[in-house]
Amino acid sequence: MTSNIHDVAAAAGVSIATVSRVFNGQRVSPDRAKRVRDAARRLNFSPNRAARTLRRKHSEVIALIIPDVENPYFTAMARGVEDSAQRAGYSVVLCNTDDQDEKESQYLRIAVSENMAGVVVVPNGPTPDLLSYVASGRHVVAIDRQLDLGADEVLLDNVAAGRMATGALLDAGHRHVGLVTGPSHLSSAHDRVIGWRAAYGERGLEVDETLVEHGDFRVAGAREAMRALLGTGAEIDAVVAGNNLSGIGAFQVLARAGTVPPAFGFAIIGDLPFTTMVSARITRVGLPAREMGIRAADMLIDRIGGHGGGPRTLTLQPEILPVEEDWTV
Repeated sequence: MTSNIHDVAAAAGVSIATVSRVFNGQRVSPDRAKRVRDAARRLNFSPNRAARTLRRKHSEVIALIIPDVENPYFTAMARGVEDSAQRAGYSVVLCNTDDQDEKESQYLRIAVSENMAGVVVVPNGPTPDLLSYVASGRHVVAIDRQLDLGADEVLLDNVAAGRMATGALLDAGHRHVGLVTGPSHLSSAHDRVIGWRAAYGERGLEVDETLVEHGDFRVAGAREAMRALLGTGAEIDAVVAGNNLSGIGAFQVLARAGTVPPAFGFAIIGDLPFTTMVSARITRVGLPAREMGIRAADMLIDRIGGHGGGPRTLTLQPEILPVEEDWTV
């Protein structure tokens, strides 16, 4: 026997109107929404999606646009978006841009043509199509990278991340700490450089700007940046890797040069996506990627449900993770 909305309401102990509001993305208390969704799962109830789309003027699909689907940082972020979206009755389509403006624009056009409910995007920059998408009044949340979009944002305190990683190495006795980070036009990379500088300033130490190299936040780019940093001939006794993949690339170059911890200081902003280190003391700054995804999806679903008001910005904090004494291949 097929269950219907009356069965769900009875099982959840709420009115039919409350069940309807839950499945139409309207405001309902968290407790009631959970009871309704739990009852719907027990009864194997699925609302008529086609009819709901016609009533709501948009589909029950959210686009998540990220720059690198192979990066575990963004994978964790995607998991958070999906977890939150599914709880609210939405499906998520994952779109990979490779940091290419053209691909980002293509996915935004698809979001419009497919009448998607909204977009969570790690933006490449203030591209015309993204600005147009936001200006049209469609629902969008920017995540990870700060832009003056006039849209909701969920960000990481990247200045704090850079300051924590660099400060840990300076406090360990290193005095010439380099930084291998991402493209300078990205707010995350730019702010981590600011944090790197701040760590020196807070300790009254002189900053050597030649110790900063910009890569592309990927393994190959970090290898090139690390080689360039070592090739300058500058005095260097430690390095901060600006993200997880940069950590792999930079460490590979250091290992080949026979320059590894503990003799050489190493810190990474993020966590290692897989085990690559051997008997190394690594300073790691943990980033709440999954939580960022959850918060971004919550914020988007809130807008879809009718929340008004101006743009909101939520900034989450990084944290120093415990040092791992022994890594095995």
